[in-house]
Amino acid sequence: MRAMLENIGSFLADYLSAPRDDDSFVATSSPERLASCIQKGDVLLIEGTSRVSTAIKYLTQSTWSHAAVYIGESIDSMDKAQEARTLIEADIVEGVRAVPLSTYYDQHTRICRPVGLSENEIQRVIGYLISRLGDQYDRKNIFDLARYLFPTPPVPTRWRRKLLQLGSGDPTRAICSSLIAEAFQSIHYPILPSVVYGEEIGQRERMLFIRHSSLFTPRDFDVSPYFKVIKPMLEKGFNYHNIVCWGAPLVSQDEQQEATQEQIPDAVHVESGKDNTEEKYDN
Repeated sequence: MRAMLENIGSFLADYLSAPRDDDSFVATSSPERLASCIQKGDVLLIEGTSRVSTAIKYLTQSTWSHAAVYIGESIDSMDKAQEARTLIEADIVEGVRAVPLSTYYDQHTRICRPVGLSENEIQRVIGYLISRLGDQYDRKNIFDLARYLFPTPPVPTRWRRKLLQLGSGDPTRAICSSLIAEAFQSIHYPILPSVVYGEEIGQRERMLFIRHSSLFTPRDFDVSPYFKVIKPMLEKGFNYHNIVCWGAPLVSQDEQQEATQEQIPDAVHVESGKDNTEEKYDN
């Protein structure tokens, strides 16, 4: 019976995780910009195109269906370029694994950066994730996988998050959001606490309580007040005059140069103000 359940679970996992061709899910950042902006400890959210991704996005009412953590050169040397395993994630088929960032170059992604962590704390988060490499998704629980056969299950809103929670309860069996939540909770970093008002606990003030790791979804890292959204297109300098779109009126080189020159005095003024301020405090 155990072997039969494993075989059925493996079949379901392969079927649900198979990517589907869909031109609407396109990358909004070039591989070069994404690679140059992402830092150790960042959570990378992925939109995803598989059947299980569709179900997760529906249940969480979000764009994001998957999450991974960037670990830099913690496993592989960056000399390997695109082949270096720089992300740790929990995959429904292969379990907790390390993959290259290039795995998601062609997909819609978002970088969410925890704010205020020291280098040592980031290393502790990464160390926790590395220690979980090899853990497997519990494929013996057929219902846990079969629920994703219905992309838009008729579930009341208040039950959707708990529907994602279902599983064996075995701490060595991980899904992507739970694994990442456990890593950050291991250093007591908040993600999206539950809010309980005073009347419910006999107190007057508003209280925050840590959620169980199994209740987290990829969306929570996006809406968390403790994670900063990083957009690679804007981080490395952006000038909308350089964008060429079909059907848009062309901007002449003279107009581009004029627009650039108009921005220079402001930059000089800011730098001058900064220098004057420093001199003022020095005096």
